[in-house]
Amino acid sequence: MKLQHILYASALALLSSAAFTACTDDVKVGDSFVEKAPGGTVTIDTVFNSAEYTRQFLTGLYGMQYYGLPFSNASGVPTSQNSYQGKLDGLTDIYQIHWNGTAIFNSYYSNTLSANNDPLISFLNDKVWMAVRQAYLLLENIDRVPDLSEAEKQSIIAQAKCLIVARYFDLFSVYGGLPIVDKAYTGLEGDYSNLHRSTIAETVDYMVNLLDEAIPNLRWAWDGNTTADDAFNNTGRWTAAGAMALKAKILLFAASPLYNADQGYYGGTSQAEQDKLVWYGDFQQSRWERAEKACRDFFAANGESDPTSITLGTAGKFYQLTQPTERSADAYRQAYRMGYIYQGSKEVIHSTRVATVYGSQGTYAWWNWVGIGRNSYCPTVEYVEMFPWSSGEPFEWDEANNQMKAPTYALINSSNQVLEADGQLFYSPVRKSGRRTIQKYAIRDPRLYENAIVNGQQITLDWTTGKSSGDIYELWTGGYHAGQSIAKTTGEIVEQLTFKFSTGFGTIKYYLGEEYHRKFMHWVYLSYDEMLLMWAETLAQTGNYAGALNCVNRVRARVGLDPMEKFQPELSSNKDKLIEEILRERACELGMSNNRYYDMIRYKRTDWMCKELHGLKITRLQNVMGEYVENFNAYQGDDKDNGVAEPDHFKYEKFTLQNRRRVMWDLDPNSNEVKKWFLFPLPVTEMNKGYGIVQNPGW
Repeated sequence: MKLQHILYASALALLSSAAFTACTDDVKVGDSFVEKAPGGTVTIDTVFNSAEYTRQFLTGLYGMQYYGLPFSNASGVPTSQNSYQGKLDGLTDIYQIHWNGTAIFNSYYSNTLSANNDPLISFLNDKVWMAVRQAYLLLENIDRVPDLSEAEKQSIIAQAKCLIVARYFDLFSVYGGLPIVDKAYTGLEGDYSNLHRSTIAETVDYMVNLLDEAIPNLRWAWDGNTTADDAFNNTGRWTAAGAMALKAKILLFAASPLYNADQGYYGGTSQAEQDKLVWYGDFQQSRWERAEKACRDFFAANGESDPTSITLGTAGKFYQLTQPTERSADAYRQAYRMGYIYQGSKEVIHSTRVATVYGSQGTYAWWNWVGIGRNSYCPTVEYVEMFPWSSGEPFEWDEANNQMKAPTYALINSSNQVLEADGQLFYSPVRKSGRRTIQKYAIRDPRLYENAIVNGQQITLDWTTGKSSGDIYELWTGGYHAGQSIAKTTGEIVEQLTFKFSTGFGTIKYYLGEEYHRKFMHWVYLSYDEMLLMWAETLAQTGNYAGALNCVNRVRARVGLDPMEKFQPELSSNKDKLIEEILRERACELGMSNNRYYDMIRYKRTDWMCKELHGLKITRLQNVMGEYVENFNAYQGDDKDNGVAEPDHFKYEKFTLQNRRRVMWDLDPNSNEVKKWFLFPLPVTEMNKGYGIVQNPGW
């Protein structure tokens, strides 16, 4: 029986054939451990006979965490970092990928993925079992290490346990119950009967128990309180806050309808369902209560006296939302952006990073390929419509008349001027003395402009002040940036492949300017705004609607939006509508973070999976002799040079995305052919090893 991926072989090689450079006596960690360098070999005795080598070994474990932005074109592990695979976000209703070089385009949209393929997060090839094996090697040998204080030893043990749980959750969220590895196997034990696939309950308890053991031995945050360089050197290490947030996320997932239901999602007849590997076997309200308590415990530990209130907590609170410096769309955008991207942000609870740089000077393919369109996760019309007006009033499209519904509440700018939407989707020109000027104001939720590039959005951002200026993105057909990304031929509107703006919108989340070139870009694994929205969901699920609304409204207030119940009073008493609005808010706040995918499968939203998605064809209109006519020319160039006013009249046409049309759009959302997609297939090769890996339903 050969169980190399989850037991021993890959990690065993690290200590049997690894080496260090004799002249520097520097132990190699992570992938470098498998290199055969001159100067001798590294054994367990070598590594764990030195406090410094042990610290380096721990650092190597951090390098095997999940990183959510594909940045590598190389084959091999980790699968999730390979740009030829794709991001989970591209499987949802908020993004559409148009590059036929990805697995998303070829295997998922075509509905041809099988158990012989590697899913976007691989059971075998994402370094999960390597990380788990090495973490247990550390746990089993830490007592041998000299020159470690008891406090540091307990901290290392706690960090290793968090690293194990994080890797387990990465698989649990897309596969369900997992084999419980609780030691560093050598491959010589002979009996692996306990490595069968465990139930959902066993897998959840295993993860939560490890976190509960770790939390007391971790500091709350790396805030620079002990030495000047604490935050710089330790940003990204697991903390008590990170462990408590991860515990809450695990319990939220476990309480959700996918796993916590009266019937298995595939009908209850599959072996995986009967063995309770993909659900608990029943519904219990107590699971939501357990998740709510985990959220409450986090906020209490963060020093917030009344965390369900819209007011901030006590002065000693560390984690918090980044706040705007003024009431303006630019300031709201800056606060939102720096909240997730700034490595010193008190909004980031846990983050991961890779050893490469951001920008065209390095190998950071996310930037390079988004820039040329191959890696563009183009936002859909369905996503853009989730973002409300700048007042917070829900945006609605009048399907009957093919036009937007005007907001009932006035739009207010930073100078308290009342604006009119004026038939625009994104910006409103301001009339002065009867004349239209180029001064304009954003009329939608500021988060829209940070999750999608939209027509008329200014290109230049001052990363210090947050001010936007200069030329605009021209996303109309024939515009400087869109070109022929969307063309009308023989009456049918069709988007083009590998164009940045194939849906009428472009990617901007994590796609940053020169200011972030040549810097280490972190991936936000857990964040404060996500915690607020998780707590909102668990409060709603346990009947505390007022508390849920307060949590959501804290997130909305940061970008200048009024409370949700101002526009939808029924949210104060209607649980289903409130949950739906929380899920929409999560999409607006947490774009490009995998959370829309998690929400889709957690709530078994086959309607999202089978929903036909759309792009937006934008046509520039120009006033000629008092009549608006179509103009397919760019503005930058002759028009701008000749003093023509910036275009502010457009025609909008929704069209169904065709390149590539997802097969699932034409399937019955209630069919098992669709429901099987709630969890990924386990690899046939692993099932054939005979140690108890049962396939997920439908695969």
